[in-house]
Amino acid sequence: MMDFEKRLTEIAGAANVKLEEPMKNHTTFRIGGPARYFVTPENADALILVIGLCRGEEKPFAVIGNGSNLLVSDQGYQGVVISTEKLDHCQVEGNQIRAGAGVKLARMAKQALEHGLAGLEFAAGIPGTVGGALVMNAGAYGSEMKNVLVDAVLLTKDGAVIRRTGEELELGYRTSNIPTEGLTVLEAEVRLQPGDKTEILRVMNDLAAKRREKQPLEYPSAGSTFKRPEGYFAGKLIQDAGLKGFSVGDAQVSEKHSGFVINRGNATTQDILTLVQEVQEKVFQDFGVKLEMEVKVVK
Repeated sequence: MMDFEKRLTEIAGAANVKLEEPMKNHTTFRIGGPARYFVTPENADALILVIGLCRGEEKPFAVIGNGSNLLVSDQGYQGVVISTEKLDHCQVEGNQIRAGAGVKLARMAKQALEHGLAGLEFAAGIPGTVGGALVMNAGAYGSEMKNVLVDAVLLTKDGAVIRRTGEELELGYRTSNIPTEGLTVLEAEVRLQPGDKTEILRVMNDLAAKRREKQPLEYPSAGSTFKRPEGYFAGKLIQDAGLKGFSVGDAQVSEKHSGFVINRGNATTQDILTLVQEVQEKVFQDFGVKLEMEVKVVK
């Protein structure tokens, strides 16, 4: 164990390795037990070496961005959590932006605005990172990453660095082949359209106002908890099942938007999972629709 710890520290640097780090500090749900190791590699090369070490030593690992679509077990995670937060380079070249996996979507959208580039307005209020946005093909208000992605640089399970287009990543509704193929996003490039800064800002402000009005942004959550079932809206089904405001401990179906499960203060992961299961059972019982959780669980 000490040998692994020593090698991990040599690769990532002592300042970038924390032991028993509470994951509630690294998820937007503000929930989660400690990670045995929490690593923030300085760059893509270091991240590749850390993942290589984990694979070689057969240590379980999880790569995270902003923790915005993540629920970590109350018992924590006995493996290595690798944060991409320092893969934060973001360059604009003509109509294209190349960004590291750890760049927050809000920052990327702001860069687009500053350079008069339209097409990323939808992403300004999404609390995730570029890496997570590709894994889930993040989207909002009728647009998604698939619409702007040129290609991505990824690490394969075998340690090779490859480049794939959006089509090759099979981007669909909140899905891609990145997790199923065991790929890790290192960076991505998007192509936008020249636009009027005033108009781009207006659209961003309109979408931000809609979010504030309709979403429970004042509480920790992971955003939309469930994927949209075909032909339905998850929030409406949950509301129609009489579950608006339903709670288990401090986990609650938001009274503002039933598609959101929120942490009212001291919710545990188990509270969230119990609530989700009860919601799924009631909606299926009432409407015959299976709700699938959009949030990823790490345990």
